[in-house]
Amino acid sequence: MKQRRNYAAIDNFRLVAALLIVAIHTAPLASFSETADFLVTYCLGRVGVPFFLMVSGFFVLAPYQRRWQYARGKLSHRSSGGLRNESAEGVFSGSMGRFLKKTALLYVISTLLYLPLKIYSHNISDSVGGWLKEIFFDGTFYHLWYLPAVILGCLLIVGLLYVCSPLTVSVIVFVLYILGMLGDSYYNLISQIPFLKMVYEGLFTVSSYTRNGIFFAPLFLWMGVLLANGKVRLSRKAAWIGLIISLAGMLAEGFISFQLQWQKHNSMYFLLIPVMFFLFELLLSLDCYGVDIARDLSMYIYILHPLCIVLVRGAATALKMEESLVEQSLLHYLAVVVLSVMLSMAVVGAKRMYQRFVTEKD
Repeated sequence: MKQRRNYAAIDNFRLVAALLIVAIHTAPLASFSETADFLVTYCLGRVGVPFFLMVSGFFVLAPYQRRWQYARGKLSHRSSGGLRNESAEGVFSGSMGRFLKKTALLYVISTLLYLPLKIYSHNISDSVGGWLKEIFFDGTFYHLWYLPAVILGCLLIVGLLYVCSPLTVSVIVFVLYILGMLGDSYYNLISQIPFLKMVYEGLFTVSSYTRNGIFFAPLFLWMGVLLANGKVRLSRKAAWIGLIISLAGMLAEGFISFQLQWQKHNSMYFLLIPVMFFLFELLLSLDCYGVDIARDLSMYIYILHPLCIVLVRGAATALKMEESLVEQSLLHYLAVVVLSVMLSMAVVGAKRMYQRFVTEKD
C-alpha cells in the first residue's frame, strides 16, 4: 500500500502540542475563570500527550509491525522458537531499537537534570519501592512520566503483536484504556462500588495514576499504527467535521465529570479517542511547509519547561514582580513559554553545531 508522506503538518503540530503541555503545568486562564481554564487547559490541552504517542506509533511502531508481519509470514514454516528469537532481536534493532534506546537515554539525562530540584524540594522517595514506582510509572519528575510510559507502551504493543492478531490487539488496548479512564476521570464515581475501589486502590500503590504505560499509552500508540498501516482515508472536510463534533463532546464530557466531582485526575476521556483520530487524520490531509526544527524544539520544550517555571518564579521573586509574572496566570504562562523556547533553541543550535563539527572532522 502507498504510504502517506505529507507529514509537515504533523511536525508543525508538535510545537502546538508542546505548548499545550506547558499550559497544563501553568494553568494560563486560572486568573480569569476556573471553568474556562479547565475546559481549555485540562480538556483541549489533553490532546498534547496522546498526539506525541500517536506520532511514535505512526513513525516507529508501524514500520515494526509491517516488518514483523512480513517476518511472521516468511517464518511460518519455521519453529516457534526461531520466530520468537527473530522477534526479540527485531525489538532492539533498527528504528525501534534506536527509539527505545534514545528514549531511555533521554529519561536518564532528564532524571539527572531534575535531581537537584528533587533534592532541594525534599521530594526524594525514602524507599526502594517508591523509587521503582517513580522510575517505571510516575516519572522521576512530575512531567517525565511520559518517557517510561512510551517505553512500556511500545514493549506492550510488541508483546501483543507476537501473540495476538491486530484485531485482538485493538480490543485489548481499548479495554485497558477504559479501565484506566475509570480510574482517572471517573474514579470518584466508580469508587462508590467497594470492590472496584479496592481494586483501584491496589493499582494506585504501584502507580499513582492510571495514565501510564499500561492503561494510557498503548491505545494511542496503536492508533498511530492503524492510521499508518490501515486503509482509512478521510477527506479534509470529513476530518474537520468529525474533529469539531468530537471536541464539543469531549468538552461536555470533561465539564460534566468536573462539575460532578467524578475526577481523580483529568487525563483520560472517552471522547478523547475520536478527537485524536480526527485530529491526526486532519493533519495528514493538510499540505503545508514544515518548520525545520519543530521536532527537536518540541522535545526540548517538553523536557525543559518545568525548569523554566522555576527560573521564572525565581526571577519574579528577585525582581519583586510576583504579582505580574506569577500570580497573573496568563503572563506567567507566556513568560515560561518564551524562556522555554529560547532555552530550547539554544540547545538545538548547540546540538546542530556539534553535529556539523563532528561531520566536518570525519
